Amino acid sequence: MKIGLDVGSTTIKSVVLNDDNQIVFKSYERHYSQITEKITELLTKIRDEVVHGEDALLTISGSAGMGISETCDLPFVQEVYATRIATGRLLPQTDCIIELGGEDAKILFLTGGLEVRMNGTCAGGTGAFIDQMATLLNVSLEEMDSLSEHYEKIYTIASRCGVFAKSDIQPLLNQGARKSDLAASIFAAVANQTIAGLAQGRPITGNVLYLGGPLTFLKGLRRAFDMALKTKGTCPENSLYFVALGAAYSSEIEIDLDTALKNISTYGVTGNFRSIDPLFNSKEEYRAFVERHSKSKVPRGNLQTYQGPFYLGVDSGSTTIKAVVMGNSGQILDSFYRGNTGNPVPIMRDYLLQLYQKRPDISFTAAAVTGYGEDLLKNAFNIDYGVVETIAHFTAAKRFMPNVDFVIDIGGQDMKCFKVHNGAIDNIFLNEACSSGCGSFLQTFANTLGYKIEDFAKLGLFAKHPVDLGSRCTVFMNSQVKQAQKDGATTEDISAGLSVSVVKNALYKVIRVSSAKELGKNIVVQGGTFLNDAVLRVFEKEMNVNVIRPDISGLMGAYGAAVYAMNKALHKETGTSTLISREELETFKHEVKVTNCGMCSNNCRLTINIFDNGRRFIGGNRCERPVTKRSGTGAEYDLYTYKLQKLQSYTPVPAGKRGKIGIPMCLNMYEMLPFWYTFFSMLGFEVVTSPLSNRELYLEGQSTIPSDTVCFPAKLSHGHILRLLDEGVDTIFYPCLSYNFDENRSDNHYNCPVVAYYPEVIAANMHQLKGKKFIHDYVGIHRPHDFPKKMLKILNYHFHNQPFTLKEVKIAANAAYQSYNDYMTDVRKKGGEIVKRARLEHKPIIVLSGRPYHLDPEVNHGIDKLITSLGAAVISEDVVAACEHMEPVKVLNQWTYHARLYSAAEYVATQPDMNLVQLVSFGCGLDAITTDEVRRILEENGKIYTQIKIDEITNLGAVKIRLRSLFAALEQ
Repeated sequence: MKIGLDVGSTTIKSVVLNDDNQIVFKSYERHYSQITEKITELLTKIRDEVVHGEDALLTISGSAGMGISETCDLPFVQEVYATRIATGRLLPQTDCIIELGGEDAKILFLTGGLEVRMNGTCAGGTGAFIDQMATLLNVSLEEMDSLSEHYEKIYTIASRCGVFAKSDIQPLLNQGARKSDLAASIFAAVANQTIAGLAQGRPITGNVLYLGGPLTFLKGLRRAFDMALKTKGTCPENSLYFVALGAAYSSEIEIDLDTALKNISTYGVTGNFRSIDPLFNSKEEYRAFVERHSKSKVPRGNLQTYQGPFYLGVDSGSTTIKAVVMGNSGQILDSFYRGNTGNPVPIMRDYLLQLYQKRPDISFTAAAVTGYGEDLLKNAFNIDYGVVETIAHFTAAKRFMPNVDFVIDIGGQDMKCFKVHNGAIDNIFLNEACSSGCGSFLQTFANTLGYKIEDFAKLGLFAKHPVDLGSRCTVFMNSQVKQAQKDGATTEDISAGLSVSVVKNALYKVIRVSSAKELGKNIVVQGGTFLNDAVLRVFEKEMNVNVIRPDISGLMGAYGAAVYAMNKALHKETGTSTLISREELETFKHEVKVTNCGMCSNNCRLTINIFDNGRRFIGGNRCERPVTKRSGTGAEYDLYTYKLQKLQSYTPVPAGKRGKIGIPMCLNMYEMLPFWYTFFSMLGFEVVTSPLSNRELYLEGQSTIPSDTVCFPAKLSHGHILRLLDEGVDTIFYPCLSYNFDENRSDNHYNCPVVAYYPEVIAANMHQLKGKKFIHDYVGIHRPHDFPKKMLKILNYHFHNQPFTLKEVKIAANAAYQSYNDYMTDVRKKGGEIVKRARLEHKPIIVLSGRPYHLDPEVNHGIDKLITSLGAAVISEDVVAACEHMEPVKVLNQWTYHARLYSAAEYVATQPDMNLVQLVSFGCGLDAITTDEVRRILEENGKIYTQIKIDEITNLGAVKIRLRSLFAALEQ
């Protein structure tokens, strides 16, 4: 008989075939990292019950099978080839295979030769990712699948990072989003991540086969792939066993199972794993450590006997909800800390009712709330104040160390680190692309290994050989942990190693420090993760500095909110909080409705929370229109809105004598449109532009994107090209522009390589352009004298049946240059008007700087509207960079847009009412040096600088924290 074993990252699959290649035995089970034991148990069963002690042909495959094969001298076949062998025998007409496993994802293209795409350093979007999301929703995988059938709305969820996706889901849960919508959104995110991340521009067509556990067991996931691919894939019989079947089909060597079992039983215990020094060398050293940190205690009081004003602080975080009842001397009278189970409202109601039961006469003077669920709880319970998280934590930290100059808070899924200068928050660091160093990171591994997080954390304190795991993706690190287990690492070693990974990720991925001096001398650490003594010890050892850890490390947000409420109450006339009464709590009701706004083209999907007495909280809105009912909210102070409306005024002139020509609204076209629109209109074309970007447009083009790491604005280009084609535009103009206009502010005036040459990528990777006229020639707009001659050659080459003359091209070119200049002059004039109006009304002015494509609403995610909603005016960098009295900045620089940014920073440094927020797109490598220089220019002149990174999935919760922290710092 032929035996095939597929030893995967989370499961073991086996099949046994008889002489007729019929399956006589099969099994599928999770190994929970006990790989050696499970294989031994499985082969013993096969030996005794299936082959009855006879020799058999055996082959091993799978991501965890190679080490066993090499060590135990057993035949091995790579899992991709095993899959291909099984597919060739069973379903030879297959064109493409999509396979999802526990930690790996693969796309196999079979047509025209085998081509394989696999995930590399990230395991987001795999089975383990889906497991984590089900846990977050507090449902089983079966319930999650069932829920997804009844969805109404697909939300944008990040699937790149298993932990970081929670930062998208948690606020939606806090806002009352339906679990059915979230389940379907998670499946859609997995499908989109797999297609965009692995297909990388190669079309997935023909007969598509779905393999692997997640696609076998989850109908909703298969439905998501069908929708994304616009096809109907097949999940065949025995889809779980294709790798095992391929291994069995390729078995040719007889194996003595008794010898194999003996070899396997000794596999793995080598002790050869990378380790680091112990955290503590003795129990005496640990006792001294504990004694030092036990001194940072907050005073306590008795809730029953206390007489005086009461203050309430609430921290509704990403995974937990915390509350503190405080007296007038800062003493804690009562507190609680628990998981929020996706909806903090009923938990907060129960806690308040318990308080009234403990102390019926309690009456709060003031209350404040912070965290992800701030707005929801503030509206639900009439809480007096909402405070941004950074300010709440800073306020708490000052109670323990008045001269604190650095605060680091590591929570369940996010990190907040900020520097303090002259008593105000000066610089903020937030995890924006990965959460592998947060509390959930440790929680996940503790649960995987069968421990409570408190017990798991203590195990590592006296580990003799902590495992050196580095700092990697939360899901993907499972493989390293399992390998260390196989090599003899104890649970204690793994616990200590994971604590080291948490700290290294925070320091070197989020804060990116090079030395302890960068952090300052007076450091306060907080957040539930720092209650872990191992994490705290590693932090102090890594940075060679002693820090303060308050005894309420996990309650610091709530405590800071309570202190904030007390400080606010001291400056108001009335001494009573607006917090709802006990009677209102007993009859409290909470209803959730979902609808579409429809007040603008964004068509936001709103989650409406309705409470007693008509109180409402609306989530999901990009602007304040659903709340205020006013269509012009903040627009008069927003240059981004004005520029976008200006570009939308360039509408097609019908019946052009030379036909239609399409211009995709992407990358530099957000500034070049006036030029090209005028040029082609003057030549008799009907100029058609693609619509504004949205999520649907991005998803339409994602299967043609060849690079997962290119910036988001470039990825959107594919969708814009497809939209033009969908509208029947057969001629598209998208030129390569090595140079931009020379604005005489830099050593040269290049476009960045992506902006300059992305049309080449479009032409090479979009098969939809076959048979169409795609004009992507190299053009030099920076040379007005040569431009007409160059364009004449290009036009007559592509339109040889309708030849152009040099005269008409020159006329069109002159009009185009004039149109561009008029547009830039108008924008700068409008920017000046906004500045003048803001100064008359004493509004702060934010220079929201970036690239022309940051005008795209899908790229900027409505950040301009967030800023105006906070009471500021927004202008762009091109307005202030052009101020005549500014000298060119003395920085070696070759790039037009970077030169604007330098000049804008230099100008902002001279204006007392201006500050700068920089938008940076992930994947734009040129930004790093520029950002450092801009930060230097601003900070040397006492300015507060904030950078926001933009991606297709941007954590808007983190963006709001940054912006609100910026404004709080300005107030300070």
